[in-house]
Amino acid sequence: MIAAAETRRGLWAAAFSFVVWGVVPLYWHLLKAVPSLEIVLHRIAWSTLFVGAFLLWRDGRRWLKQALAGQPRLAWMLALSGMLIAFNWSLYIWAVNAGHVVETALGYFINPLLNVVIGVVFLRERLRPLQWLSVAIAAAGVLWLTFNYGSFPWIALALAASFGLYGLVRKLAHVDPVTGLGVESAYLFVPAIAWLLWNQNHGAGGFGAGYGAWLSALLAFGGILTALPLIGFAYAVRRIPLATVGVMQYIAPTLQFLIGVFVFHEPFDRARLIGFACIWLALAVFVGEGLWRGGRRQGAPRAEL
Repeated sequence: MIAAAETRRGLWAAAFSFVVWGVVPLYWHLLKAVPSLEIVLHRIAWSTLFVGAFLLWRDGRRWLKQALAGQPRLAWMLALSGMLIAFNWSLYIWAVNAGHVVETALGYFINPLLNVVIGVVFLRERLRPLQWLSVAIAAAGVLWLTFNYGSFPWIALALAASFGLYGLVRKLAHVDPVTGLGVESAYLFVPAIAWLLWNQNHGAGGFGAGYGAWLSALLAFGGILTALPLIGFAYAVRRIPLATVGVMQYIAPTLQFLIGVFVFHEPFDRARLIGFACIWLALAVFVGEGLWRGGRRQGAPRAEL
């Protein structure tokens, strides 16, 4: 009963995280009057305060020293991952408020397949034939969008690449997910605060009286909105199989795609449809192959001890 309850809570935590990530374009759109860079700086500052308070409550005042103790490479690895996630956030918020929600969704559809390629290149992992087929179909979709839609899908590829490399660094960095987020945020906190204060003193920032109570509150809550799904995700991966998490992660780009087309009315013509269809087919092959192999393993008879 305890294990079942833990699994159920893990599923709810994963669903919460992916739904929040899926609908968050609506939130950033409310801040369209604020420059994208300023949104990111506030996102860094407030999420650092929130995550730092959480870690202080959970692990005590020595959480940062304990996290870095005995791992000399961890400090620079988390500095690198912090820069990657900051770039990802910056591009994502700019793209949402510039009317490219559909392309951001494409990036997060591509990301799981790019992770496979990163695993092959950097971790010397081996792909099975159907996995290679899914990567080839996705590549065909990207090429179609490039040559038939008339513009290179650089936003989608940059989002997928930055988040994929971020995942690689975090995989190699042996640290608790929430603690790692706290260390990353700590690296970014001082530059973000310094930049915000400089803007504020030179009339380029409007937090408080300049933007009014509503926009200022949205900027502050954006940090919590950044941290909560990451904490929920970290909670979920410890309680449910990674295969389940892998399937559920497509909730987010699906919701982003629907919001881009049906809420923001971004163009989605035949050329885009064909390119997206290739990506969706690649994902179907990739996920289906993984579920099939997982089912075969569970169904295989276990050897007697």
